[in-house]
Amino acid sequence: MSTLEARCLDAFPNWLRSLADDARALASVLESEGFELAQRRSAAALNYLFKSLDLIPDGLEDLGFIDDAFVLRAVAESIKLEAEVELAADATGTLARLASEAELIREFLEPQYERLTRYASGLEQVSARGRSVAAIAGDEGIRADFVREVREWADTYAVPGFARDARNLVKLRAFLLAKLPA
Repeated sequence: MSTLEARCLDAFPNWLRSLADDARALASVLESEGFELAQRRSAAALNYLFKSLDLIPDGLEDLGFIDDAFVLRAVAESIKLEAEVELAADATGTLARLASEAELIREFLEPQYERLTRYASGLEQVSARGRSVAAIAGDEGIRADFVREVREWADTYAVPGFARDARNLVKLRAFLLAKLPA
């Protein structure tokens, strides 16, 4: 097993364990006033949790929610690259942590990481449960309902397993490369 594989097999299960807390923290960012880019991007990442057609179906054993964790990190990295002031305004430090963890995804996917970042940036144009990112970010009532739903989702989220098996990494990479737009 390579060093990269070992690092991924250590990190990815932890990301699944923290996914609910990460979602709650991004919901708090979404509620913050005056940080338009961070709000839109957080709304896009959180909306992905409710998207019916994920890159990897949520029910898929071991892998089902790891794409959600990847999207949160890719979005946080985009905020860091485009609006570091907004990243620094997150008192919890969640955005900065998620952005720094995106580096492992970059190493894992190698040159194909750019496909994930393009996909994640396109999520601002996607609707889930009948709500667009623009509506979530722009309408206080819709945003409040959305944040409530995110918190309810986080409260009921059951952490899936992610076995420490290099075959899971092969399957994960294969799924992502097959589903991510070229």
